[in-house]
Amino acid sequence: MAATSAQSKLAQALPRELSVQFDGEIAILKLSRPDKRNALNTEIVRGLENFFIDIPEEVKAVVLHGEGEHFSAGLDLSSLTETDFIEGYHHSRMWHYAFERIEFGKAPVVSVLHGAVVGGGLELACATHIRVAEKSAYYALPEGSRGIYVGGGGSVRIPRLIGTAKMMDMMLTGRIFGAEDGQHMGISNYLVENGDGLKKGIELAKRIAENAPLTNFAITNVLPRIAEFDTAGGYVVESIISSVASSDQEAKDRLRAFLEKRAPKVVR
Repeated sequence: MAATSAQSKLAQALPRELSVQFDGEIAILKLSRPDKRNALNTEIVRGLENFFIDIPEEVKAVVLHGEGEHFSAGLDLSSLTETDFIEGYHHSRMWHYAFERIEFGKAPVVSVLHGAVVGGGLELACATHIRVAEKSAYYALPEGSRGIYVGGGGSVRIPRLIGTAKMMDMMLTGRIFGAEDGQHMGISNYLVENGDGLKKGIELAKRIAENAPLTNFAITNVLPRIAEFDTAGGYVVESIISSVASSDQEAKDRLRAFLEKRAPKVVR
C-alpha cells in the first residue's frame, strides 16, 4: 500500500535517528541509533514529540521498537553538559512533553522491548500502553550511581507499575531486573522469545486498530485519569465517557452487528 501524503510528510520530517513504516492502519516507529544502543538525545526526544503530534488520522495504532540489540540504553550522557537549574528543569520538561504525547496521544502505542531498557529507555517504555518484552530485555535505573535523577516522567509512571519500593531499590543499589522479573513486576504485558517481539507487537497493534477510535481514546486518555480520581469523581467521569462512547454511530453499528449475530463472540 502506497504511503499517503501525510504519511510521507511525517516520515521525511523525522530526524535520522528515527524511521517509520506504515502497514495499513498501524505505524511502525523505530529508534535507529544502534551504534549508541539507541541512547536518547534531544533530536530523538523532539522527533518523538513531533511524530505523535502529527500522526495521520488513518493511523489507529503505533508500534515502537529499537534497531539492533537494544531498545534503549536511556539518556545519551555524552549530550549532558553542565547546566544551571533552569536549563536542567526545561530539559526534563521537554522529555515530559514528548512522552505525554505518547501516553495521551491520538493512537494507542505498543512498545517492543529487548536488550537494554535502561534509565530514560525505561521511562519511554512506561509511557506506552502495551509493552511486549523479549527474553533478552533487562531493566535498570542507574541514575543514582551517576549522580543524576530520572527526568522523563519515571518518578510518576514507574512506581505505578512496580511500586515505589522496587523503584527505590533499582535507583539506590543499581539492581538490574531481567525480562521474567519485569513480567512478574508488571513492566511488560507480554513475554516472548527473542526475535518474536516485533511480530507480536504488530499483531497486537493490528488488533487494537480494529477497535472503535472513540473507545481507544477513552481507554488511553480517560481511563488513566479516572484511576487517579476520588471514587465519586471517578464514577461521574466514567458515566460521562461511557455515554459519549455509546452514543457514537460506530458504537451503535457495532452493537447492532452483535445483536444480529454478525460480530465475533468473545472466546478463549
